[in-house]
Amino acid sequence: MLYEPLYTADEMRAAEQGHDVEAMMERAGRAVADAVLLRYPDARRIAGVCGKGANGGDGRIALRALAESGRETSEQLEGNPDVVIDALFGTGFRGEPRQDAAGLIEGINGAGVPVVSVDIPSGVDSSTGEVPGAAVRADVTVTMHGRKVGLLVAPGRFHAGDVEVADIGLEGAETEHRLVTDAILRLVPRRSGGDTKYTAGSVLVVGGSPGLTGAICLAAEAAFRADAGYVAVAVPAASLPVIETLLVEAVKAPRERVDELAKRASAFAVGPGLGRGDEEHALARRLLADLELPAVVDADALFELEPADWPAPRVLTPHSGELGRLLGEESSWVDAHRLDAVRRAVDRYRCVVLLKGPGTLVTAPGEGVLVCDTGTAALATAGTGDVLTGVIAAFLSKGMEARLAAAAGAVAHGRAAELAPHQVGLVASDVIESLPLALG
Repeated sequence: MLYEPLYTADEMRAAEQGHDVEAMMERAGRAVADAVLLRYPDARRIAGVCGKGANGGDGRIALRALAESGRETSEQLEGNPDVVIDALFGTGFRGEPRQDAAGLIEGINGAGVPVVSVDIPSGVDSSTGEVPGAAVRADVTVTMHGRKVGLLVAPGRFHAGDVEVADIGLEGAETEHRLVTDAILRLVPRRSGGDTKYTAGSVLVVGGSPGLTGAICLAAEAAFRADAGYVAVAVPAASLPVIETLLVEAVKAPRERVDELAKRASAFAVGPGLGRGDEEHALARRLLADLELPAVVDADALFELEPADWPAPRVLTPHSGELGRLLGEESSWVDAHRLDAVRRAVDRYRCVVLLKGPGTLVTAPGEGVLVCDTGTAALATAGTGDVLTGVIAAFLSKGMEARLAAAAGAVAHGRAAELAPHQVGLVASDVIESLPLALG
């Protein structure tokens, strides 16, 4: 299975149509109770904060099942509970909680005990992951039928804790947005007996200005470790002595030869260590406009990038700060509205956009958003974005469709980080070394 469905509130309502509501609620409530009993077997006093809707009904059924199991239960946050069940708001909640509800949420967060949320942490928008006001910080979320978008997309993902999916008797359904599984890596073409170094994937990387040579070296090495057969780098002549000492396998040439190098490439990447001067800006713009090769556009090549009628697929890979500049927004706005931000970028640039960060988002014109959930917090270190650029460029060079190449690149990048021998002190080159393990 390449993808796991991620449900919006409307998609969940559609999935529930025609089913016995009471039976679904009974299953949901008992699933929550089972999660409490399994995870917190020593908990004796369970408090539930239950709203007026179906989510609150699920919470009350959970409290009833826990009482039947011999636990003390209450719908009040009092008496020093051992666990709190959050059943205040469900998947249909939108906007900012009113003052009274915000007070209950702060009470849940301040109880100092484990919190189990029903379906979605209260205050999180289940369809977007946005958190416009007070929101519960759960240790566990028991979500019904399938994961919700808001449980995987930040900032909501940071409120969800461990997510358990409970079967409430519904059939699977197609969803607009989906979670990418490791199975996508099976789509990456592998070398065959008849391949040459060029047919196995030939990548050109353009960047590497003086003082910024590390970025292009990381991208080039990552492309090789992502199984490209041939990698060339085009850098300023002043950078060549440094590049010669850092890169062994790649072909090195001055930028004046970039068009010659492009003739042997099946994909290119522009941006790592490129610089932001007028000359670099013009070079990036010309390459993107002229080269009929799929490309990854990252780092400095994103600076002041304008939409254009490009002749081949382009994959933009911004982080929140870069995407904010492209959209005329602050990075904080992007972080708070990641789903909306990546869609706006696709509408503006009409190409594949990958928004880096926890829960990487990938989308393309006319497509839903793919969420890539591999990786660890250790990836928050300099140079890992350059590694991702090289991986995606390698996959493009092998003929993968651009959106799939971006999603597979994000999964491989995250899996390599997870497989690195250490997490504390992880550096970008550690991720490169683990790429063959991730793809093996």
